[in-house]
Amino acid sequence: MNNSFVNTARLLGAGLRALLVLTVLTGVIYPLAVTGVAQTLFQDKANGSEITAHGKVAGSSLIGQSYTRPLKKGQQTPQADLMWFQGRPADGLGANSVNTRYKLILSGATNLSADSGAVHGACPAQPADGTLCAQVLAARAAVVKDNSVPGYPVKPSDVPADAVTSSGSGLDPDISPAYAELQVHRVAARNRLPVATVEELVRDHTTGRTLGFIGEPRVNVLELNIALKDLTAKH
Repeated sequence: MNNSFVNTARLLGAGLRALLVLTVLTGVIYPLAVTGVAQTLFQDKANGSEITAHGKVAGSSLIGQSYTRPLKKGQQTPQADLMWFQGRPADGLGANSVNTRYKLILSGATNLSADSGAVHGACPAQPADGTLCAQVLAARAAVVKDNSVPGYPVKPSDVPADAVTSSGSGLDPDISPAYAELQVHRVAARNRLPVATVEELVRDHTTGRTLGFIGEPRVNVLELNIALKDLTAKH
């Protein structure tokens, strides 16, 4: 009995020592080391990739935002504020009180298949409500209407894919250069700016492929709109 008790006590002591050592190593030293390296070498990314404007945090370069007008009395769906460049749709986030557009409570895709609402591989003129075809066609019609200005009519064939589809998370902060360029004439007209000036703004905020071959060229909408706000203040 004595030997059994001694052996048990020895094993318990060894287990407690191992627990203490591993807790200190993995729960204290390792997190502090990783945090120290991150804050030293990657401070911006470690702190959420924040974008500041005029000394205030305007958002994160990793999270999309909505640019809408305040709700009017009796209005349930906010309208896009067409003074600003618009991001991708956020259909995957739903539209209820918990899961709302560009809120960080939840994120996710639509879970609709690529042929949702399609007939023989193509979207019909009037697809069923709630299908991907219905969402895409409605989004395309809105893009055409919103961005057609005198002297610059937008055709449905001009609308790029990212203008009518949401990303996997529904929080994509970037749009394609093609979608940004499609919005130039509308933004210029709404802000009474020369088209060439707004085109240059888009070019200045277009980022190429990472390392020259990863991903696609992109435009961060928040950074672009901050620059647009600064530009309009000068005119």
